[in-house]
Amino acid sequence: MILNKVTDLIGNTPILSLSVPGRQARLLLKVEKNNPGGSIKDRMARNMVLAALKSGRLKPGGVIVESSSGNTGIGLAIAAVEFGMRFIAVVDHHAAPDKIAVMLALGAEIRYVEGEYREDEVAVVERQRMAAELASEIPGAVFMNQSDNAANAGGYADFVREAIGQAGHIDAYVGCVGTGGSMTGIAHGLKVHNAETKTIAVEPDGSIVFGQPGHAYYQSGTGTPAGDTVGLVLDYSCIDLGVQVSDAQAFETARYVARKTGLLVGGSTGGVIYKALEFIDSGTIGGNVLVAVADGGEKYLHTVFSEDWLRERNLLDPLVWQQLDEWLGDDRSIDKPRETPRLHLA
Repeated sequence: MILNKVTDLIGNTPILSLSVPGRQARLLLKVEKNNPGGSIKDRMARNMVLAALKSGRLKPGGVIVESSSGNTGIGLAIAAVEFGMRFIAVVDHHAAPDKIAVMLALGAEIRYVEGEYREDEVAVVERQRMAAELASEIPGAVFMNQSDNAANAGGYADFVREAIGQAGHIDAYVGCVGTGGSMTGIAHGLKVHNAETKTIAVEPDGSIVFGQPGHAYYQSGTGTPAGDTVGLVLDYSCIDLGVQVSDAQAFETARYVARKTGLLVGGSTGGVIYKALEFIDSGTIGGNVLVAVADGGEKYLHTVFSEDWLRERNLLDPLVWQQLDEWLGDDRSIDKPRETPRLHLA
């Protein structure tokens, strides 16, 4: 098939199946990093722009403004190229340098929030404030506000259609939750198809989406930090269970998956895979268990996949590798981290 524009490459991503020995389950990894912008957010970014154009909020030649940790920004930058628009991304220090470089390469303008923030502190509140202020000051500009934008969740209808077509049926979906758009859109769509599909949302330890105490965390592009409010797009009614995963569990799983399968996944996807395997092992879920590879590890080579970076932040935990070996029934000798400090989990 010969396509006419880059956004025609969005969707129709493949599924990689991982068997779980001793369990009646398959872990189905839908490889969303194969989208042109490298993440699942390409789907909803273009959908938000189309919805804004259709409603008249955004005019041809207008300006798109959004707060982003990177992936949504990349998706919007691609959409801006397609529709001949200017795009301004408001970011903080948590945005991976490689993501910012991609946005710049696509012609986006980058604005950094001001203020002093800890390395493990996400400045979402200030990003949102600054993005709204910029949009109000620039003629023809629209603040996309993905957290409260209904077109966010609406952008995942094709994901659901594709997954069901590929797998035949989905027994459970385990996904990360940030703004709530992908979790809501996918969970709702799967339950419309089959009300018995179990849906589990995973947030970082330290996020406040499910009412747990907030504190700093390193996982980017997921969760809601303390001081922020949960986005209006999140629909709790289509989520059966909300759980948390630690930074060490998420990052070590991403590294393990790379060594085990050859697939580079991002940190938040590592956390989702860890929790999916945990629930499969406990018998809570089984059958076809779907997980979205939200983005690729290529964007985190200097953080999640750097032992030095992890060691400096006390995020190396060899016990995670041992646990994953037990769940996946793997007794092969693989290059695991040794003699490294282990994160103390309360």
